[in-house]
Amino acid sequence: MKIQNVSDTSFKKYGKILKGYPTDKILKEMQHTPLPDDVMYVPSVDTLEATSDAKIFQGKGFGGLDIEIGYCNGNNHKLNGLEYHRSSEINIAVNDLVLILGVQQDITDEFKYDTSKAEAFLVPKGTAIEIYATTLHYAPCNAEGEKGFRCVIILPKGTNEDLTFTPGKDGEDKLLTAQNKWLIAHEDAQIPGAFCGLVGENITLK
Repeated sequence: MKIQNVSDTSFKKYGKILKGYPTDKILKEMQHTPLPDDVMYVPSVDTLEATSDAKIFQGKGFGGLDIEIGYCNGNNHKLNGLEYHRSSEINIAVNDLVLILGVQQDITDEFKYDTSKAEAFLVPKGTAIEIYATTLHYAPCNAEGEKGFRCVIILPKGTNEDLTFTPGKDGEDKLLTAQNKWLIAHEDAQIPGAFCGLVGENITLK
């Protein structure tokens, strides 16, 4: 798969690079976070949310909404799934990483998605990006030459936390796996409880 760059015009339908946002304090705190052999996601981290950078992202990035700042760290080379939210997501690449992205509009009425429609983008170290609400995404992948990745994840507070109710089993409800998280998985990934609607190759980046 061709790996493009988030600075390319082809990225514009998925999101945009954020400029003028302070990230030094968040990135410094991220150096203390683990880098496991698999993938670890933590929705909310007190030390990240206590930085002065966080206040800027809350006001400038989310219009004052309560936010959570966490991370997705680890090692990964596969697509495995695609999720979306009812809100934008902000990512900050602590080191070079790759995101595999699609658009919600390509999901069929049966909630299937053809993985051949997905595109891969390099997010260079230190870059902050907004991923639009209609953009399908999942865990980052290692960039070439990188031993693992660290990625800051900023979302409206409560996103990706456990559901407080039982969702329906029909229609889009069957994709809801956490608060503000709709997930379509690839059957090869064997994600417990996830709806397997990705059709085609479970894309692997090596």
